[in-house]
Amino acid sequence: MKTWQKLKKNPSLWQQYFVRERVLRAIRLFFEGQGFHEVETPLLIRHPAAESYLEVFETTLLDRNRNKTPLYLSTSPEVPLKKLLVAGIGNCFSVTKSFRNMETQSLTHNPEFTILEWYRVGVPYTEVMKDCEDLLLFINTYLLRSLETSDGRTTKDLLYQNAHVNLSKPWERLTVAEAFLKWAKINFDDFLNIDQAKKIASEKGYTIEDHTTWEELFNQIFLNEIESHLGRGRPTILYEFPSTMGALARKKDSDPRFAERFEFYVEGLELGDCYGELTDWKEQEARFEEELRVIKNAGRTTYDYDHNFIEALKVGMPATSGIAVGVDRLIMLFSNTKKIQDTLFFPIEELLS
Repeated sequence: MKTWQKLKKNPSLWQQYFVRERVLRAIRLFFEGQGFHEVETPLLIRHPAAESYLEVFETTLLDRNRNKTPLYLSTSPEVPLKKLLVAGIGNCFSVTKSFRNMETQSLTHNPEFTILEWYRVGVPYTEVMKDCEDLLLFINTYLLRSLETSDGRTTKDLLYQNAHVNLSKPWERLTVAEAFLKWAKINFDDFLNIDQAKKIASEKGYTIEDHTTWEELFNQIFLNEIESHLGRGRPTILYEFPSTMGALARKKDSDPRFAERFEFYVEGLELGDCYGELTDWKEQEARFEEELRVIKNAGRTTYDYDHNFIEALKVGMPATSGIAVGVDRLIMLFSNTKKIQDTLFFPIEELLS
């Protein structure tokens, strides 16, 4: 049954879908109140950001003479926003559609989705952790979702899938190494070595092949043994990811094996991914070239990276921290639904059925 048919049959469902408009309104009020500029970024682009874990949508632009130019649907607004940061826009945000191919048959993915990105100039990425705490509390209050206790006091709890989530600051903070030790019983210093990682994964019963990459080993263990534990009862900020898993993130000065990157979770649901942004154009270019090599070897759609972005970095991007947040997943959280399809009037499944 299509969504419009479900709504026609059961009008009470409208309120679940109308949570979207209120969450979007709250997001804009939050950032406007802090003096951020909202930016519209293009959906059709010439060069996607080179990130090997993503598959892109490819299309063709025809000019008036039917000359062809290959174009792609944007996977995120990151590169356009960073060009504006170089130009001097200052703190900025974007709420826009993005597109990632092959993301079907999932409770938390849709190939066309809404993304929120924001960038703060001149602050470490730990400051964005505070933004995340403040944003969710702001949305919760705006939606009047704060719960009352039996004695009439208002709490900062959110009810999601029968779990009470305390949004009060500060949230739980765990490093990736701490999470691996706590739930997978793995010493992460050992796991950073590819041969050791294969041995550890094999002993745990995972299938290992000659071409298995370190990142695939990481993801198998993380998704199966760790992710579901994150954000239970209160949000978790997971930080200090391996530097190989942040194509546009700065390496930690104190330990270059790790990147200035965090993700945050509520009840096992990953909601956002933050970087202390890489500003070194030589390192960025080298990372893009390596990501494109991985994309080619994996048989994914190939393309060139954005050389104009490298030119922008040569001019100089200010020290900046930024984050991408899945808006549809935020709406899942605040509408108390476990399926992303139940937040969308037109999910991809309706095109496939």
